[in-house]
Amino acid sequence: MRRIVQSKKLQHVRYDVRGPILVEAHRLEAEGHKILKLNIGNTAPFGFEAPESIVADIVHNLPDSQGYADSKGIYSARTAVAQYYQSRGLRETSVEDVFIGNGVSELITMVLQAFIDDGNEVLVPAPDYPLWTGAVSLSGGTPVHYRCDEADGWNPDLADIEAKITENTHALVIINPNNPTGAVYSEETVRALVDIARRHQLVVMADEIYEKILFDDAVHHHAATFAGEDVLCLTFSGLSKAYRVCGYRAGWVMISGPQHLAEDFLEGLTLLANMRMCANVPAQHAIQTALGGYQSVTELIGPGGRFREQSKLASRLLNDIPGVSCVEPRGALYCFPRLDPEVYPIESDEAFVLDLLRAKKILVTHGTGFNWFEPDHFRLVTLPDEETLTEAIGRIAEFLETIRD
Repeated sequence: MRRIVQSKKLQHVRYDVRGPILVEAHRLEAEGHKILKLNIGNTAPFGFEAPESIVADIVHNLPDSQGYADSKGIYSARTAVAQYYQSRGLRETSVEDVFIGNGVSELITMVLQAFIDDGNEVLVPAPDYPLWTGAVSLSGGTPVHYRCDEADGWNPDLADIEAKITENTHALVIINPNNPTGAVYSEETVRALVDIARRHQLVVMADEIYEKILFDDAVHHHAATFAGEDVLCLTFSGLSKAYRVCGYRAGWVMISGPQHLAEDFLEGLTLLANMRMCANVPAQHAIQTALGGYQSVTELIGPGGRFREQSKLASRLLNDIPGVSCVEPRGALYCFPRLDPEVYPIESDEAFVLDLLRAKKILVTHGTGFNWFEPDHFRLVTLPDEETLTEAIGRIAEFLETIRD
């Protein structure tokens, strides 16, 4: 039999958050080592449990969740999502504007498959959540990375976006609050991004999964608010992070703007939704409960809350390390520190995090895994409790000292 190889469509697809470095971590665990995994924003292993009301509603509805649902999602979940956006000023949002999916990840892939033709370009932030880059490539498109400016609090470089738009550019991806940097964009910035899309007739794809995880005076602004009736905007969000139910896989995409100009695309998206039959039905019952009930994430993001305090602790400890700088996150669950190349002349950041893993049993993700341009950053998750986080960053500091020496 001939050799079986992977599809050429995967040639430019990477997902280093769960890539070769995680394979090495598994090998070390098999040898008996205890690895602290700070590579992925999975809330459950760090003691963050789902609200009891959500679990209770899923259990209550299990007997009625055995069959296929509508391919766009159960009516109560879609109604809850529509009403959620109505309460945030998007009053024209209806049930028919909402698709429920197995998490935002599935919906990103479905949307891009329905939208992209070979050679279409999509503007994606750098650094980005790497699923966006991978899904664009897998769909036959070309991801074009626009720079976010670390010196400006990781805000998008608007001039760089404008300079990279060509006749083949079809969409602009906005990740706000941003993973991996923790940036939360001002109203002025979000307006400016949407205005670029308006001038160049681009579709806006707004990844807003961390919209409820905000610290101090940070305010989230929905891109759809400024898109109005003349910019098609696809807003992605879900329950994974704010409601600590990553494994339930409950997410949605809401379509707003001139849908009469997008009927053909929406027909294609509906086709793909039909082909996968439906999203996980039990988890859909969590959506109405979550969006309509007590917002328990408030206790985690305010003063004394674990999300907030651990984020600030991680940022402070990282900045205390010689040659390391970290823009303090204003939201989300990560830090994205920079290693000064003059102090740490790292040629391969992937090799750096592998060496760190082997030496200190700490698993982080290298910055180029988020399509950053230089090998001088890494991302770590701020979910461990303060004692564990202090120990972990202490080990990172010890390892960096060996490089300085």
